[in-house]
Amino acid sequence: MPTTLENPGTVLVVEDDRNTAALVAAYLEREGFSTVLVHDGAEAVAAAAAAQPVFVILDVMLPNLDGWEICRALRDASDVPILMLTAREEEVDRVAGLAMGADDYVVKPFSPRELVERVKAILRRSRRAAPAPAAVLCWDGLELDPEKRRVARNGHPVTLTSSEFKILYALMAAPGRAFSREELLNHCYRNGEVVIDRVIDVHVGKLRQKIEDDPARPHYIQTVRGHGYRFADESL
Repeated sequence: MPTTLENPGTVLVVEDDRNTAALVAAYLEREGFSTVLVHDGAEAVAAAAAAQPVFVILDVMLPNLDGWEICRALRDASDVPILMLTAREEEVDRVAGLAMGADDYVVKPFSPRELVERVKAILRRSRRAAPAPAAVLCWDGLELDPEKRRVARNGHPVTLTSSEFKILYALMAAPGRAFSREELLNHCYRNGEVVIDRVIDVHVGKLRQKIEDDPARPHYIQTVRGHGYRFADESL
């Protein structure tokens, strides 16, 4: 169903605590969203495929399949925004969630009203983003199609997370330009999230594993010491 001001779409809430899930759903529905509630991790991916949500709220600690695995599976299948919930505040958990492609991260206990405002803000940002240009970017066997959100290397599809795609697109669109980690963070997280620079290193490390013959001697994504990264350019 298309989204409108009267029908902003369906939010999938994956949370094993039924009271928490019902509370979040009630606040979302006050804002016009439809909701689908799932309390078991093993059911989450199938529920997302069936409901085609515009947003996913995903608890980390779930029975049968944890939130990390679900986030990875969802991100491999689509670009749907994901907000992760956790009772743990450690930096390593936040980095892990964002590196897997989550768009935001909220620590329990939380305000349901603030949670809904975060959902709305992320959706506003994603919906007002300019359409991707039609031009396909190609360099030495690596091809990126912005409209279809597809990447291939030597004709073979490469599956990227949303954040990995955004980083690669930014770099390939300006070959030879040195991007700071902060600039690349801004390409991935445009909603004011507080994210540490190390997340970019994690993303780039995973990108290199997927597109480079030898990630230790990268051909495409080059490190600019003390600054960040750039995409290879024939003039360099």
